[in-house]
Amino acid sequence: MSTAIATISSAHLQQIPVVPWRDPHTVSPEELSGYIARLERACIAQPASADLRTCLGMAYAMNYDVYKSMDALESATSLDPEHFWAQLKYGELHYRLRALNRAEEETRKALDLARNPWELSLARKQLQEIRKLIRDSTRNIEWRGALARPALFLSFLLVALFAAMLWR
Repeated sequence: MSTAIATISSAHLQQIPVVPWRDPHTVSPEELSGYIARLERACIAQPASADLRTCLGMAYAMNYDVYKSMDALESATSLDPEHFWAQLKYGELHYRLRALNRAEEETRKALDLARNPWELSLARKQLQEIRKLIRDSTRNIEWRGALARPALFLSFLLVALFAAMLWR
């Protein structure tokens, strides 16, 4: 985050809290929405900043806005594929959603990007937790594709059953 914060003007730097997500219970919804708005403006001002997108994704996740969080973290990892924090938080989001296979894959990428022992230990711990859940047979959700075809088949089956009941 140091590169993005260094290029933000000092006025923006004073307005954006350092780490509001350390204890989510101490941040009011109003503070969080204000923080998200400031981060969105900062992302518009600096569209190539993976640091800002990562912070925005984390703030959205704190606000329980999963889809926006996923979009922000995906764009952070696509802007900078070598960004450890973006990759780790992207894997963590999948872990929290219990998409464990994807979480393991993304966390392994973060493990490869770790540049110091602290980052390495964070990624290893997250990977260990994911593998424990997989091993303990926690339900693993995998997003494979659209449900339109099965839904249409089920609808057709229900209509046919209803028509058959009418004929009796």
